[in-house]
Amino acid sequence: MITVMTWNVLHRIHAENWGADIPARWPDEPERIAAVSARLAGRAEQVIALQEVSGDQLAGLRRALPGRTVHALTYPRVPAPRNGASPLDDPREHLVLAVDGPARQVAAEPFEEDPGKGLLAVRTAGVLVIAVHVSSGERSTRQLERLSELAAASPEPVVLLGDFNTDRAAVLAGLGPAFTVADLPPDALPTRPRTEGTKSPFIDHVVVRGGEAGDAAVEDADGLSDHNLVRARVTA
Repeated sequence: MITVMTWNVLHRIHAENWGADIPARWPDEPERIAAVSARLAGRAEQVIALQEVSGDQLAGLRRALPGRTVHALTYPRVPAPRNGASPLDDPREHLVLAVDGPARQVAAEPFEEDPGKGLLAVRTAGVLVIAVHVSSGERSTRQLERLSELAAASPEPVVLLGDFNTDRAAVLAGLGPAFTVADLPPDALPTRPRTEGTKSPFIDHVVVRGGEAGDAAVEDADGLSDHNLVRARVTA
């Protein structure tokens, strides 16, 4: 058994460029970074996957999680503010896996179709864990195919954690019948709350190949990000 969690922590520049309300709630980005790091320091899951991690946030995580191994993929695309200067010392964007216990990184790839999305894979506790951030729209087709290829090549059970930018049905259609998506309770909070538009509010998933996911739940991010946290227990 392995316990896992995924959370898109919202890169500050994306928040400001796309009109998220987080900058208004947290006008001081170092304070939000410290609050996100403190929230994660209190987590008990063995593996934590994070998307949209700024360079400043990554540094904060390394300080706050000294007992974990923090793996990171740095995207070739660096977010640029549309208006004004960046509030970050290091605006680079990362995909992160924070692992409690021995882990070996086996892959770190930006997607060819999108230099700001990608995958990061480690082997730990007899499982291949892949953190993912998938593009929306047509670009996701090849990205899901790549994830399916990587998982199929593993002799071990595989867990995919992340922001898939689409609902569970589309994820399963793209990955194939060998995969399952963790079921959330009927009254679960949305993983990406929305007040307008037609896009699904459930776009962050725990996906398994060669095992089962149970006890899945969504936890309120309490205004730290525009996404909520998703956690689950995986058995092979």
